[in-house]
Amino acid sequence: MNILKQASLTLRLVKLKRFFGSLFYPLQRDYLERRSRSHQTLEAVEKTGNIEKAEPTKRGGNFYFKDIELEICFLSAELVQVNWKPGIPPIPYAIFRHDWGEVEVTFQEKENFWIVSSVELRVIVYADGGLEFQNQLGQTLRKELPPQRRAKLSRQVKSEGWVHQAQLRLEEQIYGLGERAAPLNLRTPGNKGEARTYRMWNYDAGGIYGPGTDPLYICIPVYLSLHQEGSYLIFYENSFPATFSFQELAVAEFEGGALRYYFTAGSPPQLLERYTELTGRPPLPPRWALGYHQSRWGYEKEAALREAAKGFETHNIPVSAMHLDIDILDGFRAFTIDPDRFPHISELAQELAAKEIRLITIINPGIKADRRDKLFQEGRAQDVFCKLPNGKPVIAPVWPGLAAFPDFTNPQARHWWSRQYEYLLDLGFTGFWHDMNEPGVFVLWGDPSLPPHSTWHFMEGRGGDHHEAHNFYGLLQAHAGYEALCEYQPQRRPFIVSRSGWAGLQRYAWTWTGDIETSWAGLRQIIPTVLNLGLSGIPYSGSDTGGFKGNPSAELYLRWFQMSCFMPFCRTHSANNTKPRTPWSFGEPTLSMIREFLQLRDRLMPYFYTLAWEASQTGHPLVRPLFWADSKDSHLWDVEDAFLLGDALLVCPVVEEGATSRTVILPKGYWYNFWDDTLLEGGRQVYLEAPQEQIPLLVKAGSILPMEVEKQLILHLYPPTEKDCQGSVYSDAGDGYGEGRLDQFQMIRNSDSLELTWEEQGNYAFPYEGVKLHLHGMAAEQAWVDGTEVDYQGKVLECNRFQKVRFRLFETNQ
Repeated sequence: MNILKQASLTLRLVKLKRFFGSLFYPLQRDYLERRSRSHQTLEAVEKTGNIEKAEPTKRGGNFYFKDIELEICFLSAELVQVNWKPGIPPIPYAIFRHDWGEVEVTFQEKENFWIVSSVELRVIVYADGGLEFQNQLGQTLRKELPPQRRAKLSRQVKSEGWVHQAQLRLEEQIYGLGERAAPLNLRTPGNKGEARTYRMWNYDAGGIYGPGTDPLYICIPVYLSLHQEGSYLIFYENSFPATFSFQELAVAEFEGGALRYYFTAGSPPQLLERYTELTGRPPLPPRWALGYHQSRWGYEKEAALREAAKGFETHNIPVSAMHLDIDILDGFRAFTIDPDRFPHISELAQELAAKEIRLITIINPGIKADRRDKLFQEGRAQDVFCKLPNGKPVIAPVWPGLAAFPDFTNPQARHWWSRQYEYLLDLGFTGFWHDMNEPGVFVLWGDPSLPPHSTWHFMEGRGGDHHEAHNFYGLLQAHAGYEALCEYQPQRRPFIVSRSGWAGLQRYAWTWTGDIETSWAGLRQIIPTVLNLGLSGIPYSGSDTGGFKGNPSAELYLRWFQMSCFMPFCRTHSANNTKPRTPWSFGEPTLSMIREFLQLRDRLMPYFYTLAWEASQTGHPLVRPLFWADSKDSHLWDVEDAFLLGDALLVCPVVEEGATSRTVILPKGYWYNFWDDTLLEGGRQVYLEAPQEQIPLLVKAGSILPMEVEKQLILHLYPPTEKDCQGSVYSDAGDGYGEGRLDQFQMIRNSDSLELTWEEQGNYAFPYEGVKLHLHGMAAEQAWVDGTEVDYQGKVLECNRFQKVRFRLFETNQ
């Protein structure tokens, strides 16, 4: 009892210190910020003027105005970099590829404009600095106004920024900008018809957010446009705070830095391929990461975690990983384990590993500023913390109390930070969850982060303030963590999930949508948020199933869970003041329905894993908007209550309370109902039943959908209505960097037969004990395997590996 009283007293003292810290820190922050900006008195707007000189370069051209320069540089025939100078040049943290091959470029001077072009793109530079981008057919895709340069003036220039504007067509739709609690089409007006603005400043929403909250944790200055002439993508390589808006004009207003951006045109898949060629493709994750993850802020002791893990076994529910929140930390300090509440964590990790359950722990960047704290003393000795102008570490309140923050723009700080993971890896942790890394701090008012103008960063040696470094803080922490896992466990693929990040985060980490509210509106918001993350290059994301705070009804939790089972990151997580939220928490019949969906996700693992492999090759997101299937169909442009999982599956979550049916606009072609094989014609709106135990799930005609059941590969064949189609299955050991294999299938539809051919690539042994072919939408009278007739009854053919299978068909519903 005395121990409990002591623990309670300690907790109250911690909360009291945290309160005073969140009171006094913003007072200090505001004082420092006033001092750093006290001499700014006037904002000046400078226009470009007219071009005074133009000259060709090997990759494009340079254009000189009175005080401003423009550089057009083709990195490839499909991708052009545009540089407006002056301004602080960006450190290329977002950029993955730097070595571009030769590209043939022509430079033409006309009477009042210049044309710089490749075989794919044409950039027209007007004398006043306006730019026009055209495709190879001469169609105008984007037309930009001359940029404006803004400077804060006093005795000296304190900061500079740019305003960049482009004309938008009446029908033009905009997507991306990272993580947004907004409609899928970012140009959609607000509820009262007002224009929406989007802030580029990674932000801790303060424990809970809902639709319309802006900004959120991951702000990326990249967007994709669709209009009747085509689609294009713009990425601004500028980490300074900015505001974006989309009315008659697309306006990007940056508070500092150079105006450097990249333009590419093509179909949405091509746009993501080129953008991730520039910023990096996501690595293939370990296969287990695509399974179900259970998490909760509130597993306060080992016994609670053991009990939860046992529940999955008792209720026959598949689970791949369990996450520990700040409960595990000793005094909330990073890279620690509370020895009283988790005295046998290594043994527990081994127990879970024996059941193929991985253990994930949380890591926050704030290091307790205490002379008795080993990490703090190490960090000070190695000079790796963010600094104030006087050279002392920036100190701000977070979970452990007053804390210092590693300066991840310093290579030495990244190396120092990466060394800390070894201890936790030795204890048996398999992956890591980076939280509070905007970085977030506790405040009673104002911005919950470090002082933007009075926090100093190393910036790879050139120096800079938090105004510039803030948005890529989480990205660089993820980089350091990723490198640590690669070094200490080279036989395993790293797994990190990060709350914050910037362009290029996909190279190092997954993410989730943070502290979304528990409501039907929160459930609806997840779909456009995840879709826009995918269109911003982040393919692996999901949500806190059921919402973060609050207690969902059984219906809301079930509908949320059904949707989550088709998201890349499938995890339940909740706050510590909510009721238990495990799949069995809501009793029957909810438990049985959740079990069915998780078992379906498990069966679909060959499909998920193949999509993950494709993402590593192309940068395509796993979850895609419906217009991905046909970007020319404007009816699909703003569908935000359904999504594609790969090309084969169309998922229609139920996002309205009490709904047992719903409608959806289908892309063109034909679609099979997954549950009963009913064939639906696309290119129109259809009505679908949605009983409580199901959500509408459709399969595109012409799909080969792979599943796994008891070590058997099941190929579900959904024949095309005409011609042929392809499908593939990627396999390897599921972790590590050994051999892989790609099994490619082609399905050919004839008037009275269906042929399936199989080609194998790679040296990894075929991992399945057998193969079954499941025919949908039609039945066969006879079957031949490599020319030999085999016994065939019903719709399933059991066979071994083959080169060609031929079915003689009679139709059932076509």
